[in-house]
Amino acid sequence: MNVRRSAAALAAATAVIGAAAAPAVATDPSPSASRAFSSALYGSTDPTYDGVWRQSLALLAQHTVGVKPPAESVDWLAGQQCANGAFAPYRADPSKACGAKLMADTNNTAAAVQALAALGGHDAAADKAVAWLKSVQNKDGGWGYAPGGASDTNSTSVVIGALTAVGEEPADVRKGEQTPYDALRKLALPCDGDGAGAFAFQPDKKGKLAANADATAAGVLGALGKGLVVRPASGKQTDAAACSDAGYPAPQQAAANGAAYLTKALAEDGYLKSALPGSTDQPDYGNTADAVVALAAQGRAAQAKEPLRWLEQNSATWAAKSGPAAYAQLIFAAHATGTDPRDFGGADLVKQLNATGPAPKTATDDSAADTDDSDGSDIWWMVGAGLAAGAGIGFLISGRNKRRKP
Repeated sequence: MNVRRSAAALAAATAVIGAAAAPAVATDPSPSASRAFSSALYGSTDPTYDGVWRQSLALLAQHTVGVKPPAESVDWLAGQQCANGAFAPYRADPSKACGAKLMADTNNTAAAVQALAALGGHDAAADKAVAWLKSVQNKDGGWGYAPGGASDTNSTSVVIGALTAVGEEPADVRKGEQTPYDALRKLALPCDGDGAGAFAFQPDKKGKLAANADATAAGVLGALGKGLVVRPASGKQTDAAACSDAGYPAPQQAAANGAAYLTKALAEDGYLKSALPGSTDQPDYGNTADAVVALAAQGRAAQAKEPLRWLEQNSATWAAKSGPAAYAQLIFAAHATGTDPRDFGGADLVKQLNATGPAPKTATDDSAADTDDSDGSDIWWMVGAGLAAGAGIGFLISGRNKRRKP
């Protein structure tokens, strides 16, 4: 999920309309000794609107590839939590209590949960954050960006990822009889008409749904019960079947329909586009990376190859300008497809991410932690170095121990 995404989206979120995920990151992400912000923070730009989000993604990406994040950076993230368990985009002075004017939100809270749960040692903080998320669940079973805001696909999906990360079964987190999956299914477009199988961000004022590629990538992961990080799919891959089961599809079918929509949207150019008012369509690197993760999670590795290749060839400038969260998104895309993030079109994404903040205390170049919480068992994956090299991975894959079974 591109957290995502623009100042306009952020403004909409603070007006309790909801944001498509996280605010855009400004340019010049390289660390600077002269910056006024904490040296523990990844990225050198103003963290007011994206501090917790970009820190969460950076730490989660490091963990995913076997890098141990600096303790001070983890402590910075944990220290951003409010007493009620929620996270806001940024607290300039964590020693002060979170006041009524501080906008805590579901997206930053859910991202922080996924990072802290993966890193371990912060069970109490993660549980408190999840308790807050449950307390602001909407009647339809979903979540909006801000408490009380209408449910949207992106927010509901990132919260599902947080629930899964701590061993919760999203289907058991109910508001009355409604589950998060019920909310997502209501935001899925039918298979007839424009945008067949896609997810909408939210209904418009008339209740109409419009296809949204960003929301669809998020919705596929949410409907599958997965978080921001997924392991490479194993077994038989899914064919690029067309949308089916219109009306009110089961979560797995809604995910398949969303993946079919993304496959079609990517077919023409090999990447997704976005357009600002008054401008021509532009490549959307973040959405394309998210789509790769979604397709891989749904078992469509073949359909993920072309957009992944396009990212390898074209995303360097975007990532350098956008900073830690962008590097993390690319690492997630590489990880989901079994691609070596240390040789991503010739670039070392891990090194580039690490360079945006304090140097990790320790780094293990031949191991990677798996943070996909698709099951509740305690597992460790170890792949021999020779096999990993032969598979083009270049590092070992290890699964983090789940704290408890769902």
